[in-house]
Amino acid sequence: MSEKADRFRDYDITTRAVHTGNDYDKETGAVRRPLHMANSYKLPDDLSKVNYSSTDLLFYSRNGNPNQHWLEEKVASLYGAKDTIILASGVGALHALFWTLLKTGDHVVYPKVSYMAVYRLFHELFNRKFGVKTEMADMTDLEAVKKAITPGTRLVHIETPDNPTNHVSDIAEIARIAHENGALLSVDNTFASPYNQHPLELGADFVVDSLTKFVNGHGDAQGGAIISNDIETMERIRYEAQVNVGAVISPFNAWQIFRGAVTFPLRMDRINKSTQKIAEWLETRENVTFVSYPGLKSNKGHELAARQMTNGFGGVISFGLRADDKKVEQFCAKLRVVTFAVSLGHDESLIFPQPSYDERIGLYPEEFRKGFIRFSVGLEEPDDIIADLDQALKAVGL
Repeated sequence: MSEKADRFRDYDITTRAVHTGNDYDKETGAVRRPLHMANSYKLPDDLSKVNYSSTDLLFYSRNGNPNQHWLEEKVASLYGAKDTIILASGVGALHALFWTLLKTGDHVVYPKVSYMAVYRLFHELFNRKFGVKTEMADMTDLEAVKKAITPGTRLVHIETPDNPTNHVSDIAEIARIAHENGALLSVDNTFASPYNQHPLELGADFVVDSLTKFVNGHGDAQGGAIISNDIETMERIRYEAQVNVGAVISPFNAWQIFRGAVTFPLRMDRINKSTQKIAEWLETRENVTFVSYPGLKSNKGHELAARQMTNGFGGVISFGLRADDKKVEQFCAKLRVVTFAVSLGHDESLIFPQPSYDERIGLYPEEFRKGFIRFSVGLEEPDDIIADLDQALKAVGL
């Protein structure tokens, strides 16, 4: 989606979530965009000017499809951005961004604590396969970020709040540090969502969002977005990573996420409030060893989060139990309202233990290395969630 005028850009995010990207169907007059499950589209009579590796013409679904393009309009509007590229998953979006920006010999600084796929891409794949130099840093420590940057640093990548410890990094300051050293900044905004945080406004060059999570919100479709105001580089990403690597989103998944995004601001507002209440309750429990949630005043990153997360603090709580791995699993299995499963941002609450034998556990702060749980709060009544957590804790003697 090249930059298009958004006639709803001056409206509230709830209005933009409903209307941007939608229109009457020209053929039937339906008030909903149709689902186009086509692989191929009619070619122009004159083929001499057709570029089969471009996305400026609808002719093959890998080069783009209408449902993808309409979703791109909506997500760009949610972020207040000039352009968005929608791909098959959040990891597909991360790979597409890194694949396009980096070449052999470039240096990348990325978080010690990050989503598993980012760790795999940089710790194993990009350096071993392509000769990209990669270095981890504690992104909550600005001095550590400065120290990690070298003259060859091309990209600094952060998550904030990060996955899975929920710690907060200073987007504006890290953007300043990166730019002063000739590097770009990319921010994974999945935990925060565009309802709560707008990294481009704080100086980031690129944002990645796993739309599978909060924007879709129903646990039934995968998709990922790259968001930026850098039109030239976004066109490179389309050419190099979408068309010629092929991580394109299917029309059906794009249609589902488009539908889910309509209620995204309403869901996020409720999730913010519910998560705050549940996090405050967890802090009162004797056998809860820590609660990491940016909305808690006791958290190290609270003041920073309050400055850069404008509507709320998100729907994920990281907390610890005074328990070994087996008892943590038993606790999760005893839950009735909360679902014992991976992922986050769904309509149902999801809980997932981070085992002490995870290969990355030594990268986490000390308190996260035993009894650590990541909890994504859903749309259920928060008092029901609290009661469920309480009964499961009691059931395993905590």
